[in-house]
Amino acid sequence: MTESAPNAVTGFAGLHQADEPLLLPNAWDHASAAALAAQGFRAVGTTSLAVAAAAGLPDGAAATREQTLLLALTLGSGPYWLSVDAEDGFSDDPDEVAAFASELHAVGAVGINLEDGLGPVDRHAAKIAAVRAAAPGLFVNARTDTYWATGPDTDGGNRREDTFRRLDAYQQAGAQGVFVPGLTDPHEIAALVRRLAVPLNILYSPTGPSVPQLAGLGVRRISLGSLLYRRALGAAVEAATDIREGRTPAGTAPAYAEIQALSRDSVRGVADPTASLGRPWYG
Repeated sequence: MTESAPNAVTGFAGLHQADEPLLLPNAWDHASAAALAAQGFRAVGTTSLAVAAAAGLPDGAAATREQTLLLALTLGSGPYWLSVDAEDGFSDDPDEVAAFASELHAVGAVGINLEDGLGPVDRHAAKIAAVRAAAPGLFVNARTDTYWATGPDTDGGNRREDTFRRLDAYQQAGAQGVFVPGLTDPHEIAALVRRLAVPLNILYSPTGPSVPQLAGLGVRRISLGSLLYRRALGAAVEAATDIREGRTPAGTAPAYAEIQALSRDSVRGVADPTASLGRPWYG
């Protein structure tokens, strides 16, 4: 959804201050984003895992800059606010990250997610400040991986204090929201909410607190991350193996016509070129 900077601030940012937390589903192509928007989701994110997997590349390795920009170009004009998972910005140079963020904003993104990968705090803060200066209309969600990564420096009290230290710096650099994936303990979440001056984003986990519980803790944004993509991939493999074994696949699947209706041409009112054939058109 392309809009001016003031509208982006009052629109997408405003969803973080609504009565209910922003539940942000993450899409991986036009059809998945359009289907989610059709169900009433006003904002959609992307997932770096799906972008990387589609290209046969590793996630989190700064290998999908062009693919990420292409997906933003594909989704940026959709009837929803778009937030892009940009890994670490695909560079250690704050100016290069800011230039990439400006490209995302130019094609319709109103939000960007930047992860620190547990790298130097000052470097990530510099990236955030550079993005805010270059693209003022872009909502910067600063992610720290203190609860996502594992290791001796991210255990126990050290992990909590490191999280506080990092998020304090990212807020001061201008981040409008902060993201702590992997954090599921209600007491830790509540303590972090009390400390923060900006909305807290938590990654939903089927084994963690529910959406109502997270709302009660003060969480303002709940991301689904790669969950929908992984479930879709799992369902596809399960359906194929069920058919091979002579079983009828479980679950639901949209009809061919429903998927066709999600195409840009259908949305714009362009006639379906197969309609005159008088029969279903199977892909």
